[in-house]
Amino acid sequence: MVNILIVDDNESIRKLMQMYLLRDGYNVFAATDGLEALDVLDKEHIDLIILDIMMPNMDGYSLTKELRGLKFNLPILMITAKETIQDKKKGFAVGTDDYMVKPIDFDEMLLRVSALLRRAKISNEHKIVVGDITLDYETLTVTTKSEAILLPQKEFYLLFKLLNYPKRIFTRQELMDEIWGFDSDTDERTVDVHIKRLREKFDKYKGFKIITIRGLGYKVEKYQ
Repeated sequence: MVNILIVDDNESIRKLMQMYLLRDGYNVFAATDGLEALDVLDKEHIDLIILDIMMPNMDGYSLTKELRGLKFNLPILMITAKETIQDKKKGFAVGTDDYMVKPIDFDEMLLRVSALLRRAKISNEHKIVVGDITLDYETLTVTTKSEAILLPQKEFYLLFKLLNYPKRIFTRQELMDEIWGFDSDTDERTVDVHIKRLREKFDKYKGFKIITIRGLGYKVEKYQ
């Protein structure tokens, strides 16, 4: 069971979030500010945090900065009424992974939670081995028998994602949302460009092949 911690001093919003998350199969904990959240984290294993920014005692910025300083790497989704680009920059600077502005679309919140959890699963697995090829998430490096290839971040994440779920078809929009983020201003052609670059680099290796599914997106076939 995935444990999610909601940190918000607004009881009505907490209850609504909890209702949607429980309905989607998550186990939910709640706190009214950052200090209470730290107490929960001291006692429970939490997989993801949803938190407001403006709270008494310890606000969302301070809590996020504290957690990153303590090496908590769990995903954090900030939900707030503060919508300026400066507020978003500050949130990402202290270590949040995603950002939503009130009023909340709770169905969108669930989509973002699911995407963040998938990314966290990939990052925690660290390495994928396909035949004579090893992908190392921490260094963004693909190692073969003869060389080590350092990939640009997005190219690596895209390849790692596809190889982590062989035979599964990903639409371009799914890949955009998970790797570039829901708020990215790039379009789906960006995925095609990155796939082309990956093919140019790895088509000569026999361990896997990136396959285009016409009208849908891409998948990987492994050949071990």
